[in-house]
Amino acid sequence: MAHEYDTLNDRAQQLLRVLVESYIRDGQPVGSRALSRDCGLYLSSATIRNVMADLEELGFIISPHTSAGRIPTDRGYRFFVDTLLRSRPLDDAAVVEMRSRLDFAGADDPMVLVANTLQLLSSVTRLAGVVTVPRPTVASITQIEFVGLSENRVLVVLVFNDREVQNRIIHPSRHHTPEELRRAAYYLNDQLIGRSAETARLEILRQLQEAREHMNSAMLDAISMAQQVFDRGGAPQASGLDYIVAGETNLMGAAELTSVDKLRRLFEAFNEKRDFLHLLDQSLHAKGVQIFIGKESGYQIFDDCSVITAPYGAEEGLMGVIGVIGPTRMAYERAIPVVDVTARLLGSALNARR
Repeated sequence: MAHEYDTLNDRAQQLLRVLVESYIRDGQPVGSRALSRDCGLYLSSATIRNVMADLEELGFIISPHTSAGRIPTDRGYRFFVDTLLRSRPLDDAAVVEMRSRLDFAGADDPMVLVANTLQLLSSVTRLAGVVTVPRPTVASITQIEFVGLSENRVLVVLVFNDREVQNRIIHPSRHHTPEELRRAAYYLNDQLIGRSAETARLEILRQLQEAREHMNSAMLDAISMAQQVFDRGGAPQASGLDYIVAGETNLMGAAELTSVDKLRRLFEAFNEKRDFLHLLDQSLHAKGVQIFIGKESGYQIFDDCSVITAPYGAEEGLMGVIGVIGPTRMAYERAIPVVDVTARLLGSALNARR
């Protein structure tokens, strides 16, 4: 791609910059007349049309069917952000104002501080905010349920940390009535709640080895079923990150996201978490501000969105990333420095509380 970027002379770069800035500001395809008026280069309409044709051929802009004007592609936005963007750091007064707006009430809990900072970021940028937070180091069992299926199969519902749910199917040696399954679940909940999957497995083995002769048939059935469950693997990934999203309603005003179905699928993607968490995890292992524009995320649901993130942490090391999600037609020159400063303020605030 670099060699094609090199073909953009100063005139083409200036016209592309003006086109992208105009489209971000107004949300309307940009025509040759508007470019001629705004570019400050005193070019003829014919010259501008030729340059636009070259930019379109290179994939930096496209012409929507409904208009003679052009709009940026993901590639055009990327070149704009990397090369043409007139982004300046926030001035000292803006940083002081952001710091003063952070509500530290009750922020002895670092997670309260993180949530407050996320709300501030979403409010300042008028975009959806996202922040990753460390998951608990150990996933503890909080509920076990059994549901009888056909052919002696049993569905096992395992809940960890009151929110992570796993479903497994086991095959006991005989059919169990709903009442037997209820009693087995009652016994195991009494024995295993609060334990990790590994300590639960060890406890089951201990009970089998030490107390088999003292167990009634119901207890043996329960232990036998639990052995099948925990011999097949343990809890959900205990280490790693989870994330919080705030200000999703800010996305409802974006022209690219006005489709109710598109918004619904986007919000579902936030809730399902797996794909988006993978994207954020990439940001954690990179340095500084990261920007994913449109299809660069690798996930179709974010094709019309851009994600801007920056890592934050305390003196002990990185804790996660914080950032914004918005339409590709966002004010990058504003959002990028605000995300950067917010991450730094959050890190400083966490350090000050240790």
